[in-house]
Amino acid sequence: MEFNDNLPIYIQIMNLIRSKVVSGEIGGGDRLLSVREFSKQLKVNPNTIQRTYQELEREGLVFTQRGKGTFVTEDLETIRNLKRDMASAIVENFMLKMKKMGFNSEDIVQIISEWIEEER
Repeated sequence: MEFNDNLPIYIQIMNLIRSKVVSGEIGGGDRLLSVREFSKQLKVNPNTIQRTYQELEREGLVFTQRGKGTFVTEDLETIRNLKRDMASAIVENFMLKMKKMGFNSEDIVQIISEWIEEER
């Protein structure tokens, strides 16, 4: 993983885990890598991974079982809400960029409709 200097590393790792959870690559109830394993894999300080897991636990996305590891929540509603929130942030960012380029809402809808048609 390549890190962006404009965002703290632990937040980038949180976003990576969130993305893998909402895409289904990591399922509810799955055990995450240990702090040591994940820090070695990403070549970051173990404290960074520990902070990542603590923040995700605060959000309710993961939980820790002492001596067993850190696991993704099995609460499907939590995962659905995260997916919806992530999608909303992407759309908001997209809309802001399109409007800065001078497109109005109707133009944007037309462009998206054309893109969807091409995908079929």
